[in-house]
Amino acid sequence: MWHYIEQGQGRPLVLLHGIGMSNAAWKPVLSKLAESRRVIVFDIAGFGRSPLLPQSTPPTIVNLVLELGKVLRKMGIDEPVDIAGNSLGAWMALEAARLGMARSVVAISPAGLWHKPPAHVKHIFFGLRRCTRIAPSLVKAMLRVDLLREVLMAVPLTTGSRYMPADEAIAAAMDFVNAEGFNATFEHTTQFRGGQTITAPVTIAYGTHDWLITPNARLRHELPAHVRWLEPQGWGHVPMWKDPEGVARLILEGTSE
Repeated sequence: MWHYIEQGQGRPLVLLHGIGMSNAAWKPVLSKLAESRRVIVFDIAGFGRSPLLPQSTPPTIVNLVLELGKVLRKMGIDEPVDIAGNSLGAWMALEAARLGMARSVVAISPAGLWHKPPAHVKHIFFGLRRCTRIAPSLVKAMLRVDLLREVLMAVPLTTGSRYMPADEAIAAAMDFVNAEGFNATFEHTTQFRGGQTITAPVTIAYGTHDWLITPNARLRHELPAHVRWLEPQGWGHVPMWKDPEGVARLILEGTSE
């Protein structure tokens, strides 16, 4: 069973984080969303406090989404559900829509809309994990300084790290380093395909300051024409800390139908 936190009442709304993160990525928007929705925030398998998928099941996006479906059914949620995701979680949300598991989707900075994963993403992510493992005390000390926190977290978040409390930034860095499923999940990322058959409402948002997934990795040909594409001004790759009100508003609007 995946670890999750739940807050609020109403129609279920599932939140899925990016690679190397945990449910804590959604902390800035959780209370606002829970004012009107039953919000379920998961640690994806192999991240946070959730166990890995079974050894015989590789952590492909499809397998992660199928496992999510099993978890939801165990919770008594059998119907398609509203899903908002960020980065890897946004890719999972799109895959859930393709499989008929999503009632609606809000995909923030989705990965997977590329011909192949950009090489710079792997170099940056694995370099950050290696550096943090080598000098964890130094990294923690640097994350307590506002300017250095903005610089160190610039790649995974791309902007807005100074809005994170130091303790939250340190916890996020440790999640990133200690994620048991990071390597295998990353190695199984390929390309999102077959989304032209999606009928559920879909909103996709790439911030104007998302330097991680560049414009040439935001291809539209695998998605249907009804998808709503947005470019929120000033958002980075993980915008929840910088603009929690805007993120919450986008999710509520995109899952209201």
